[in-house]
Amino acid sequence: MRVASLNLASGRGPGGRYLAGAALGAAVAGVGADVVAVQEVDTGQSRSHGDDQPAVLAAGLGAVDWRAAATMAGEPRPDPLPSWSPVGPVVLRGPGDPAPGPRYGIALFSRVPVRRWHVLGLGAGRARLPVPVPADGGGTRIAWFPDEPRAAVAAELGTLTVVAAHLSFAPPTALRQLRLLRRWAAGLPGPVLVAGDLNLPGSVPALLTGGRRLVDGPTFPASAPRVQLDHLLALGGLTGTGPAVLRLGVGDHRAVAATVTSAG
Repeated sequence: MRVASLNLASGRGPGGRYLAGAALGAAVAGVGADVVAVQEVDTGQSRSHGDDQPAVLAAGLGAVDWRAAATMAGEPRPDPLPSWSPVGPVVLRGPGDPAPGPRYGIALFSRVPVRRWHVLGLGAGRARLPVPVPADGGGTRIAWFPDEPRAAVAAELGTLTVVAAHLSFAPPTALRQLRLLRRWAAGLPGPVLVAGDLNLPGSVPALLTGGRRLVDGPTFPASAPRVQLDHLLALGGLTGTGPAVLRLGVGDHRAVAATVTSAG
């Protein structure tokens, strides 16, 4: 089974333009995987043309099943953020469900049948991220964006369980979330593969969890990657072949992919 992960950056292409509709689906289809974890996914956001991105991506990937977990509601604004707020308890949306918007979160797509779905809220940290935004009168200024709640989505696929996750940009919070994720994954049917933007570099996730890195290579930033933040992390008896770091026509990270098989 080929598994991949991509930080979509809400559909932003290399030139900063947001892709829409079929163009977005085609760009993500280039990952060439059976199961794809995607982070920073929009639903009904004006910045991304109001698209229901989970549905668009499902069509582009040829997914037979998928789930999206929104963690934020409203549209992001520069400091202060009056209309960007946590959604509360994280719930899953799938094929045929209405698309409430605007929303933002993660999603997991599968071209093979899924036996059961699970979701875990990972909470948020207190850190703020400095982001350059347009300033009145021209130029840019720094806005301080608070950390948003994070989540994980798991799909039981028969021989393994794939967990999609996006952790905090603040390392102490990301470490806490990864420990919580590891305890949760221990209760899922194994072996378990964690796929996502963990915001932790290189070997750190494997060392913390006792897992195995199936892809080893820098992924961020997409234009000239210097650090690996995006991971396929095997928790249990899994092996990986054909590891790849891919530059797609969308996202601000490079995608990671590998063919995963059960060691047993």
